[in-house]
Amino acid sequence: MAKKTKKEEKHERRIKKLIIGCGLCAIILAVSTYAWFIGMKTVNVSSFDVTIAAADSLSLSLDGKTFTDTLDINKENYSTSAYDANTNSWVTKGLIPMSTVGVINSTSSRLTLFEKGSLTTTPGGYRLMASKVKNEGAKEQDGYVAFDLFIKNLSGEEYYQELNVLNEEAIYLTPESAVTVSASGDNEENSGIENSVRVAFAQIGRVVATTADPATVTGITCSTAGAVTGICSDRPAQIWEPNDTAHVQNAINWYSTSCLKRTAKDVTSADSYSGSCSEITEGTAYPTYAVSGVVDYKDNIDVYDGEAYNGYTDSVATDAADGKLVAYETFTDTMKNKQGVERPTFITLAPNSITKVRVYIYLEGQDIDNYDFASLGKKIKVGFGFTKERFYGEDINYTGEPSLPPENVRGS
Repeated sequence: MAKKTKKEEKHERRIKKLIIGCGLCAIILAVSTYAWFIGMKTVNVSSFDVTIAAADSLSLSLDGKTFTDTLDINKENYSTSAYDANTNSWVTKGLIPMSTVGVINSTSSRLTLFEKGSLTTTPGGYRLMASKVKNEGAKEQDGYVAFDLFIKNLSGEEYYQELNVLNEEAIYLTPESAVTVSASGDNEENSGIENSVRVAFAQIGRVVATTADPATVTGITCSTAGAVTGICSDRPAQIWEPNDTAHVQNAINWYSTSCLKRTAKDVTSADSYSGSCSEITEGTAYPTYAVSGVVDYKDNIDVYDGEAYNGYTDSVATDAADGKLVAYETFTDTMKNKQGVERPTFITLAPNSITKVRVYIYLEGQDIDNYDFASLGKKIKVGFGFTKERFYGEDINYTGEPSLPPENVRGS
């Protein structure tokens, strides 16, 4: 047997360490989806499973009372394994592209999402009209996944009721977190739909980890009252954007063919468009100008508006505003892949706490990779993990064997 190279040995140690020491969530999704640009048609989506594991003094729960190192969530148990009167939601009719800038409605404790109300061709793109997703009632709307996840963090004995990030602990997204297309056994070219997947983590609120009443835990909202410290009124959702630098050639061709440089307000006039849009190339990240408010025809929004695409900026706002797009800063794979001291924090959690996090899995309709023929969907595999470890062996040129964690935090 050939001797393994140092690089291969380091890779093996990293994999072993991830299996043992980080939280891992794996999602298998068979998807045939219609992009933002085509008419919101209903399509079939098979069930997919979510497996979450935790370590480093973190444990997880769906019902607010039974905490464990590993959770399995799927279409069959996403509601029955949760607490009574939960508002978890699973796709039934199909994935519908949405758009959001991470704002959480403090009254309903839900992520504010927008969907396409109308889309028609313009001389250099597509005029967008968008309406707010009506998810403030008893249930979320169909077309995306949403569920409550309770994270118990037992590091430290002190609990800080005041909401202050300086009192909280850094949590990192593991470098192995990824969204990919599973092998299908054929040679059909990948449509690139996985490049517009988003996973949003909306921290709703928290209580001290010693809270004994499950109803107090599951009843956490954005409001600070009694034992509950509300979070989402002051902290937007953290949105993970996988594959930020990946662009299949068909998506690039679609953009290059349909986008023209925009120079004037009237989105329907040929006189408002002239020349080519900025070039899109594989391997380079580009911003997503996400919908931040209700958009109607008077707002004259083109889906390609923005400095990075057609150059038109009158439709783009710095902060969330009705009738505007916002270049929302997501947590990208480029950020996730930074090494050593450059590796950025993904979220923060208070010590000795239980935090209610509402997780959303959706397609970002304003992603430049969400093009018409991306409807030729395949099976998508999404995996993400959390860890408190900032450094890996290769960050410090570590050459020894990985140490094993205590038995009670080993992953299966």
